[in-house]
Amino acid sequence: MEKREDFLSGKRIRAIKPKTFSNVLDIIEGFDLSGAYNAGRLSEACRVYEKMVKVGATIAVTLAGAFTPTGLGSYIINAMEKGLVDMVISTGANLYHDMHFALNLPLYQGSSNVDDEKLLKHGIVRIYDIFVPDETLFETDKVVQKIVYEIGEKVNTPLSTSELHYLIGKWLLENAPNPEESILAMAAKYNVPIYTPSPGDSSIGMNVAKVKIDGHGVIVDPDLDVLETAAIVYCSESNGVIVLGGGSPKNFYFQTQPMLDQILGIGRGGHDYVIQLTVDVPQYGGLSGATLQEAVSWGKIRPREDVNKVTVYMDVTVSAPLLFSYMFSKNYVCSHKNLYLKRKDFLERLKEAYVRGKK
Repeated sequence: MEKREDFLSGKRIRAIKPKTFSNVLDIIEGFDLSGAYNAGRLSEACRVYEKMVKVGATIAVTLAGAFTPTGLGSYIINAMEKGLVDMVISTGANLYHDMHFALNLPLYQGSSNVDDEKLLKHGIVRIYDIFVPDETLFETDKVVQKIVYEIGEKVNTPLSTSELHYLIGKWLLENAPNPEESILAMAAKYNVPIYTPSPGDSSIGMNVAKVKIDGHGVIVDPDLDVLETAAIVYCSESNGVIVLGGGSPKNFYFQTQPMLDQILGIGRGGHDYVIQLTVDVPQYGGLSGATLQEAVSWGKIRPREDVNKVTVYMDVTVSAPLLFSYMFSKNYVCSHKNLYLKRKDFLERLKEAYVRGKK
């Protein structure tokens, strides 16, 4: 009969820390010479990323799926550090699991070929082939509740999710044993705003609700997120995005253009640069698989013929590290845009433009 420790005998998953983030140039250049299939599309994605950086575009990353539990979040962290990511839109689940690494709480390599009833009996949850002990979840819950309680004692106005995540990140920077392994903490350090389209749809949201039922906590206002993200896009000279996995974060970023044009009447004509990394296909009607050409019909992406948009049909745990490593290998570094600190100014500019348009 299996014991609990038998299931947790796999290697502990650590935040990946490649030694140099380099030596991928030969691989991508080989893909470029081929130009075929998804090898060709990945090389195109690298060129689009280079264009974004060279023109100084505001670059967002949207993050869906269970990306952070893999330990691969360090690629996004390194990109933020180098000024290659200016804004993040993520599911709440990715941010919750990101906190485990900052708090030095374990996740383990497991298997998808397992009896899940036995895992339940032993207090282990499964994310495909990743095993998470209940105590990792419980300890993270305690920290989220503590942070939210402390925020509620100081703040009595509604918060956008960017404000909530910034305050959580600041707490991790100051108190967690490994803040350098957390997207939330490093985003706070580099003033990169992080948004969540469905703040209640994650363990962070559930813990916010728990504190509230105890008579404390904060009010999270998603309307502020809609306005802030639209304002950031409106106030940027050009806009680009790296879509990792699709989902609601993809649409939440893309909808900034219809918000500006269709709703507020101050449109910018669509996003300028889009890289989509996905394994989903379009014929089932889901947003994750929707083509970028379809997004042109909505005014979400500019209708250009040149290669400013590309879809790579590849698992993001493979394609994203290759894409980011290419940029690191080319030694691209940009000044930090500090968008989190500019949110209120951008909102005022958005309101002024809207009022002018109504007149």
